[in-house]
Amino acid sequence: MLEVVIRTAPAADPQWQEQLARLREVASYDPDTQTWQARLGALDLAGVQVMQTLFDAARIHGTEVCLTPVAVPAYWNGPTFTQSPDVAAVLEAQADRGRPLGQLPLA
Repeated sequence: MLEVVIRTAPAADPQWQEQLARLREVASYDPDTQTWQARLGALDLAGVQVMQTLFDAARIHGTEVCLTPVAVPAYWNGPTFTQSPDVAAVLEAQADRGRPLGQLPLA
């Protein structure tokens, strides 16, 4: 899956509130890291809408959006990239950086 971390951009109050309203639609705030976070398990219609909202926030407000492939947590019951084996393989390899090149995980 893709973990999305969003850092807000400084802004005057009306723009700040607009920025937060956009982010609240698709992400949750993590007070420990002072960032907004979301997880995408698939680039279906809902996933594309989340991405569009994040890119709009970056374009309009200057937020920083970082995507990182991560292993699917045990508690996750949403969609995953496993429906597309090519994308799933790339994301799994990116999330498992400690594995030697060419070594496949045991199924």
